[in-house]
Parts: sequence; structure tokens; C-alpha cells
Amino acid sequence: MASNKSLLLLPGDGIGPEVMGEVYRVIDWFDRRRAVGFDVKEGLVGGASYDKYGTPVADEIVDQAMQSDAVLFGAVGGPKWDNLDFSVKPERGLLRLRKDMDLFANLRPAIVFDGLIDTSSLKPELVRGLDIMILRELTGGIYFGEPRGVEEISEGERRGINTEVYTTSEVERVGRVAFELAKKRKGFVHSVEKANVMESGQMWREDMQALRDREFPEIPIHHMYADNAAMQLVRQPKQFDVLVTTNLFGDILSDIAAMLTGSLGMLPSASLGAADATGRRLALYEPVHGSAPDIAGQGKANPIAMLLSFAMALRYSFDLSEDANLIEAGVAKTLDAGLRTDDIMQNGMAGVSTRGMGDALLQELDKLAA
Repeated sequence: MASNKSLLLLPGDGIGPEVMGEVYRVIDWFDRRRAVGFDVKEGLVGGASYDKYGTPVADEIVDQAMQSDAVLFGAVGGPKWDNLDFSVKPERGLLRLRKDMDLFANLRPAIVFDGLIDTSSLKPELVRGLDIMILRELTGGIYFGEPRGVEEISEGERRGINTEVYTTSEVERVGRVAFELAKKRKGFVHSVEKANVMESGQMWREDMQALRDREFPEIPIHHMYADNAAMQLVRQPKQFDVLVTTNLFGDILSDIAAMLTGSLGMLPSASLGAADATGRRLALYEPVHGSAPDIAGQGKANPIAMLLSFAMALRYSFDLSEDANLIEAGVAKTLDAGLRTDDIMQNGMAGVSTRGMGDALLQELDKLAA
């Protein structure tokens, strides 16, 4: 067996512990059937952390995250903590982890499984076989730029200010991730901005093109305005492979792409930091869905997004693409068999619980590994 890699699991609140429980079962399966072992630690985050420590994430957990090869994150938040001060709300735990780990590249795949084609808002012929990657710059842009705030400019008149700011180094580091991803996928990149009306967008376009010409001349790059990209995602989504864009536009376009798949709750994500001299990156993987407190503890949660997030960790943090492919193939076969949790239920399909979905996946993994 190869030396174990370290995983920090942060289940969080609501349905987080339930869906993370299915990850534990798959980790155990890989240990038994594939001789792929992990040193696993678990910690508190979000409301669960606040209840015990008075903070949404303790310094000790942040330190563990910085030392781990990958962090798996469930979900945080719920009505119980709605009246807390903003500084200690459960969501601040995730934001601190992203900031302290300097996770600048957010990967949001949009994949349509054959079994869920009919749940997409688009015609089947437009989304059948869809597999695209939205790469969102996560630590710069208008969400973090200065100056920002709200100021009084006269009686009864206020001005709200947010500033779109990027540096060449910020553009280039997320651009490198995009081109490296493209090398392992279909081999081309769409870079999205608003160069026609924003100077920061013009710089983004120029810096992306210069990076491509200098370091990745074999990878075609297509430049596209963000409004056109939104239209094209619902017009002809399969024209894209890797789409890289700013924090603001990535926030919007990734949710558009998510709905092409038919279920926001089915989708994983990854947030990556810069590679060090050994090639190691800090990384956090999480499902796109929230904590769903209304169904927490009832065994109704769909664990697939959490399991696919683990598959992304296998691929991007541990270079175990074959094992990641196993999970993804197992999910596809489980859906093809007609098994559904409540959130993706369709006429004629068989309803299963959170654990029932995990049972079915493990059975499919056994078949695939036979």
C-alpha cells in the first residue's frame, strides 16, 4: 500500500454529517478493495463549532486544514444561528478557511448524467453528454476590492461602492489552472470578462492571451464577453470545455451551468490554492448544496454531491483519476438503475434514503472493481 494521504473531514451542520457519513463508507471501501488508504481526521466547523467553542472555526482546525492534503467540507448554517453577530455566523468558518488557505481557484463542474437528462431545463439533445468546467477566480475582484462601502453624500442620498480590482499575477495564476485543466480535458479554454466596457476586463483579456502565448501555445483560447457567455450556456452549452472567469461572473455563470444539469444539489466543487515546489496544493472540496436544515436528521439528503466532491479530491489532490472515475461511474450506474432521493425524484423511479443511496453506490463499486 502506498503511504497514506491526509484528509480532514469537516461535516458541519444540517445534512452535512449525514452526507459525510457516506464518504466515510466509500473511504473504507477504497481501503479494503483498492488498497488506497487515508489518514482521516474530523473537526467541527460552522454552527457546531460555535456551539462548542464560540467561533465558527477554531484556530486548531485551521492549522489542521493547512497541514492536510485535502479538506472535505459538508455544509454550514441554519435557523438556530440566524441571530448571531455577522462575525461569528456559521458561514464565516468557510470564508476563513478559504482566506487562510488562499484558495483562489474554484472549480465547478457541470455534468449531465444520462439518468437525469429529463430533469434539465434544456432539451435533451442540448445537454446529453454535457461535461464542462467553470473555473472561478475566488479571492479577488469586486467582492474584495477597495474602496468599498456605503457613504452618505447628502441628506437622504447615499452611495454604495464596490471596486473591481485584479493584478496580472492574480489573472495568471488562475489562468494557469485553466490551461492545465484543459490539457487533461478537451484541450481548449474560454476566457470570460467584459473587456468592452471595463478596463479590468480588458487587462484580464490581455493578460490571459499573453499567458497562453508564452506558456501554453498548444491550447486554443477563446475570449468571450460575460453576457454572451450566459446566453451561450443556455443556447449551446456543449461548445465549452473549461471556462475561466472573474469572481463576480464566475458566481453567476456557475449557477447557470449548474441548472443545465437539472439539480443544484447534485454538484460538487473544489477550491484550490497555489502549487508549492513539490506540486502540492492546499485544497477544499464541498458540495454546492447548503445545509438543508428542514430535512436534517431524516435520512432524506442526497449524498451524491458530497461523494462526487470526494472524487474530485481523488483526482486533483491525490492524482488518483482512475479511482475518481470509479466513483463517477458508480454514481452514473446507480442513477441509471432508477434510484432517487427526494430531491431528484422522477415518475417511475424508486425512492431511497441517504444510506440507501450509499448502499447502491457501494454495490456498483463492487461490480466495477470485480
